[in-house]
Amino acid sequence: MLYPVYNQSGKKLKEIRLNSDIFGLEMNDDLINEVVRYQKAAQRQVIAHTKTKAEVRGGGRKPWRQKGTGRARAGSTRSPIWVGGGVTFGPRKNRTFRFKMNKKARRKALLATLSSKVRDKELVLVDRIVLKEIKAKKLDQILNRLPFRKKSVLIILPEHNRKIEFSARNIPKVKTLMAWCLNILDLLSYKYVLMPVETVNKIKEIYKKD
Repeated sequence: MLYPVYNQSGKKLKEIRLNSDIFGLEMNDDLINEVVRYQKAAQRQVIAHTKTKAEVRGGGRKPWRQKGTGRARAGSTRSPIWVGGGVTFGPRKNRTFRFKMNKKARRKALLATLSSKVRDKELVLVDRIVLKEIKAKKLDQILNRLPFRKKSVLIILPEHNRKIEFSARNIPKVKTLMAWCLNILDLLSYKYVLMPVETVNKIKEIYKKD
């Protein structure tokens, strides 16, 4: 599978052969949807938290004697049936929404999504990205020379590059990501994917078949 490589000026330099085991997989919508659910569930934060009658302040004294008052028996003012009492079966912060999913299935869905970017010509390869300083304007100029059509761009880097990462922060709809942090949600959230050739080699190294 031959794919074009551009330079920072937007000029086509050459074509490289992409590994079909990584960039040539078929789409599997059901599997991809399951992995999206898996990742969102893992990111979900529990905020709601209620206290039980054992945790609510007060209620240490019996409100009235057990018999002879004509009222129902009561042992604590913090009972769930009292105003200001504890909550029965309320939401707790120790809840988890994670569920188990096979690692190979997650890997397959990720590479299938990456392969769809290749088929739709939404992957753009460059020989390298070089910035002399942290400058959003300079990075924006480079992106405007490449075939992105003014859409959102995910820049996948082979390793940390402070100049590129900090420059991308001030450009709307642009995000940087390391190759080892590649995930399906980010791939689906951005229209185009930009990679230096070195990133392609890094992805081959990380996701090569055992």
